[in-house]
Amino acid sequence: MKLKFKSRQSSKSETLQAGPQGDGAAEPVLPPQSEMSFLDHLEELRWCLIKGFLGVLVATIAAFIFDDWIVNELLIGPAESDFFMYRLLGLDADTLVLQNRTVTGQFFAYIGIIMAVGIVAGSPVFIYFLWKFIEPGLYKSEKSGLRFASAFATFFFMLGISFGYCIITPFALHFFSNFQISDLIVNEFDIMKYFSMVTWWSFGAGILFELPVVVYFLAKLGIATPERLRKSRKYALLGVLVIGALFTPPDPMSQILVAMPLMVLYEGSIFVAAWAERRRQRELRKAWGDEPSEPAQA
Repeated sequence: MKLKFKSRQSSKSETLQAGPQGDGAAEPVLPPQSEMSFLDHLEELRWCLIKGFLGVLVATIAAFIFDDWIVNELLIGPAESDFFMYRLLGLDADTLVLQNRTVTGQFFAYIGIIMAVGIVAGSPVFIYFLWKFIEPGLYKSEKSGLRFASAFATFFFMLGISFGYCIITPFALHFFSNFQISDLIVNEFDIMKYFSMVTWWSFGAGILFELPVVVYFLAKLGIATPERLRKSRKYALLGVLVIGALFTPPDPMSQILVAMPLMVLYEGSIFVAAWAERRRQRELRKAWGDEPSEPAQA
């Protein structure tokens, strides 16, 4: 990464000055480019952050407008017996009883839901303006690499959220709603606990699905190599089973449902590491002028 940013205004201005050349042609001459001071950088960062927060604010306002659909369809949907994933998964579910046990419970639950949806929906705008601040200080190869990594990370995060919401949440709610230690105890769930658990299962799965992205950056640093990942398969299998037990109810079916995609992601991460290792070795050979070496194979 370059140590100094160039001024946006000076980088856009170009002039052509005619001068005596050997062939009589005019030579294009660029004026000296001024460098932004530290205070100029702070000012530009401030405006980028303001624009990013405005994007989050607009998304939050949109969430307030569509609050009925967000609350009743998106979040309370899994509590209904006719939730579409229960039919697809073949689960005979009952409608959950949700209760509010505090005076301000529903109010703060509503505010928390709307703000969470607004932050998630507006985060791409915030990241975009943050990227526009960082971009001038990157080399061309670094720009393309970060674009790929951001798209890669967004895809797997959304895939993980979808998996957590559509797979983990129905199985978990079905298990806990039918689990009883006595017939005298009725399962009625607190609304705050219900919303927090649905959010935890969904966003937790989204974070877990970032495994290939983490491996990509570790491979770029030379830490996670394909050979090292292959040798660690048995430990990875144990790890995904433990994670599956933490994120799901204590029944084997739910744990296997979570462990299987995580293991597939781990195997895919080996190919990602091999690809990143080949790119890293190619860049090193180009920088040092070494002879080509045998690339890592997936």
